[in-house]
Amino acid sequence: MVEVDRIMIEDLGITLFQMMENAGRNLARVVLDVFDARSVAVAAGTGGNGGGGLVAARHLANAGVEVSVTLAARERRTPVPRHQLEVLERMGVAIVDALAPADVTVDAIIGYSLHGAPHGRSAALIEAVNAAGPVVSLDTPSGVKVTRGEVPGVAVIADATLTLCLPKTGLRDHPNAGALLLADISVPRSVTAPLGGAPDFRASPIVRL
Repeated sequence: MVEVDRIMIEDLGITLFQMMENAGRNLARVVLDVFDARSVAVAAGTGGNGGGGLVAARHLANAGVEVSVTLAARERRTPVPRHQLEVLERMGVAIVDALAPADVTVDAIIGYSLHGAPHGRSAALIEAVNAAGPVVSLDTPSGVKVTRGEVPGVAVIADATLTLCLPKTGLRDHPNAGALLLADISVPRSVTAPLGGAPDFRASPIVRL
């Protein structure tokens, strides 16, 4: 996935904004269609995974869902997720210090770039997510390494995981993943085919694995 992201941005000119928008929109669709949520709490990290969660929060708010967002950190947010946060603030979406009670909690804390065990605020937020109601994780349950499925520390235990672009080998039958779904984020088939086969998104941008 690191190489897929590089090809998308450097070779094809498909921006992180575009991929993040697709990821977040599909995540919001899962929350609405699978869980029929009326209220959602989003736990968002500082990187691209967190940015996808913030996009989902925007789409959910637009759909009339009561949404609140809790951040792993504000000051270390990278530019594209920072933009997504600024949009939510202009919309008046609630940014709260502690995870709010909700019908569904979205885990968008740590994605495929996990290095070592989660710590500090991220670890505390993972524990808060696990104490909440039904959980939907974006790309991977935070704290689970996607290649081999190792759990080096605290990790989210999800009811469903919407992974992105291609199936992650470490999430197959993983006890933390719950129902495993795959979402189209606009990666061309020419990119995914050499990496084990292009997913079939003809019927829907979201498929069950």
